[in-house]
Amino acid sequence: MKTDTTFQQAFDALRQDPGVVLFTALQWIPQRSSLKRLFTSHPAEYPTGGEKTVEISPGWLGTVIKDKKPFLAPDVAALREVFSDSELIQQLGCGAVINAPVLNPNGNVVGVLALLDAEGKYTQQSVDTAVGIIHQNLADLVAAFEAHPTETAEVPEAAEVPDVPGKDTV
Repeated sequence: MKTDTTFQQAFDALRQDPGVVLFTALQWIPQRSSLKRLFTSHPAEYPTGGEKTVEISPGWLGTVIKDKKPFLAPDVAALREVFSDSELIQQLGCGAVINAPVLNPNGNVVGVLALLDAEGKYTQQSVDTAVGIIHQNLADLVAAFEAHPTETAEVPEAAEVPDVPGKDTV
């Protein structure tokens, strides 16, 4: 299986609706409480292999990883509360984000798809559309994330969400 093809197909579908300027596929590595970038639409600014550690906002981790629900930041103010790279995000013409977890058949988060577009572009309807596209391609997305090994083959039922303040730094 060519994982880049799977992520590219997801990017292409999501670009149609709800729309995407910047797209990344991030693998959840519970052993390190980090996210590893496996695919990106902007390799110069967000290279593959880069990792985001638990310096991500605890509220974000609680929503996306622990509660396994999508995260929506509809404007720059909401984005700044969570992502320390909000200035770079804005330079790329983005001011809103949807982060949608990808769950394997056991209900564990194996990855997160990050969709970014212009401020005000995303609504709850946008989130619902993105989640629908992910569900239509779920088996392929799970396989693409799981094709990249983490430290151990076993993934805990529910990853601990550390009580650490901070923001995304990669």
